Amino acid sequence: MNYLSRILKALAVALIVLLVGGVAWLYFVPPALLRVGAGYAAKIVCSNVFLAERDPEQVLAVDVQAPGHPLLKLMTVEVDRDEKRVRAALLGFIAPNEALYREGFGCAAVPEGAKAVPAPSALDHASGGRADGLWPNGDIIGSDQAVAAILSDAAFTGPGMRTVLVVRDGRIIGERYGEGFSADTPLLGWSMTKTVNAAIIGTLLRDGRMRLDQQALLPQWIGDPREEITLAHLLAMEDGLAFNENYGSVTDVTQMLYLEPDMAAFAADAPLMTEPGTSFSYSSGSAVLLSRIWMNAFDDQTVALRYPNQALFRPLGMQSAVLETDAAGTFVGSSYMYATGRDWARFALLLLRDGVWDDTRLLPEGFVRLMAEPNGTSGGRYSKMQTWLPGEDEADLPNDTFFLQGHDGQTIAIIPSLDLAVVRLGLTPRRDGYEVTPLVRRIVELSK
Repeated sequence: MNYLSRILKALAVALIVLLVGGVAWLYFVPPALLRVGAGYAAKIVCSNVFLAERDPEQVLAVDVQAPGHPLLKLMTVEVDRDEKRVRAALLGFIAPNEALYREGFGCAAVPEGAKAVPAPSALDHASGGRADGLWPNGDIIGSDQAVAAILSDAAFTGPGMRTVLVVRDGRIIGERYGEGFSADTPLLGWSMTKTVNAAIIGTLLRDGRMRLDQQALLPQWIGDPREEITLAHLLAMEDGLAFNENYGSVTDVTQMLYLEPDMAAFAADAPLMTEPGTSFSYSSGSAVLLSRIWMNAFDDQTVALRYPNQALFRPLGMQSAVLETDAAGTFVGSSYMYATGRDWARFALLLLRDGVWDDTRLLPEGFVRLMAEPNGTSGGRYSKMQTWLPGEDEADLPNDTFFLQGHDGQTIAIIPSLDLAVVRLGLTPRRDGYEVTPLVRRIVELSK
């Protein structure tokens, strides 16, 4: 009996040693996956607290933990409202990561040991006081009863819907919000940001400050085969750079977004996998590079940081729009723009109007048309200008249809021939099986 007791005690001691050793290992040398998870939690909570004024615990539970990796359920967050920082860690102390809010530029992931560059002050936002005017110059909207009936049907709008709007003939004719969300709530567009980033480039193309055939786009590419990559290649996702876009583990995209303070420098190191122009590979790294490239068109980076507001958001009256930067000060043009549903709809209306707003051409003639033209290597699914095109199961939609699409169910369908846009944002993971096409198809049927 004493022998058995000694064995049990030895096993207990060994178990305690293993447990303590395991915790110590996680604390001092945390796996990258845990650091990615903490960075994701900190970033999402930070943006939703300081931009959307949502409750941090609700954001953690609903936006981060419920739809995400099981390990995220063990994440806790601390919000420092004075310093405008959010810290996240597994069990409160393992693999910590932080995000920092900077007025006008949203939240940036700031991995441990990194510092964020200061943001310029006095950002020139769109002016307020438009509530008495008709949308888009104001906030008064109409309602088409047939459209309203469709938007009230959860089978069309899907689980986790946060806002859905229909724009036809220059007016919002239908609008609906999920519980806890309103016309004043800024919402994350995820990869719909890529199309906004492309439009910013369009304003520089209009002014002759950039060219689609421009090469030697980054200093570190000069002298190697990557200097053959053109701006058009990047915009069409045909640049040939190796970049792993898979989510759910530590890949190029998750490392870039949550572990790299200078995302553009990380993406620029990607090797050439195929000759530019010969293959399609969807890449958030390419979109971040596009941000750095257009920002490099300005000698003064403070001017570059203010440019999206000056060139796009202010003319469109997008008062809520915030394009977030990384810690190094590069706009995360792949993933991180927040705006209310009505401001996303204003951007959609600009595209319906072929880049013209209030008789002023913001985007060069023919630029929006490239958003409906397939690139040469995606089998007709991706355009030449950072948008998606209808698949075989959507062949009944008008020929000029194209989509802005983002993670977790963000979609804007643009149909210029019908002067129609359908905006749908929410938190709808792919596993929910929701498809936006039936909603778009039904609205199209009413609009013909």
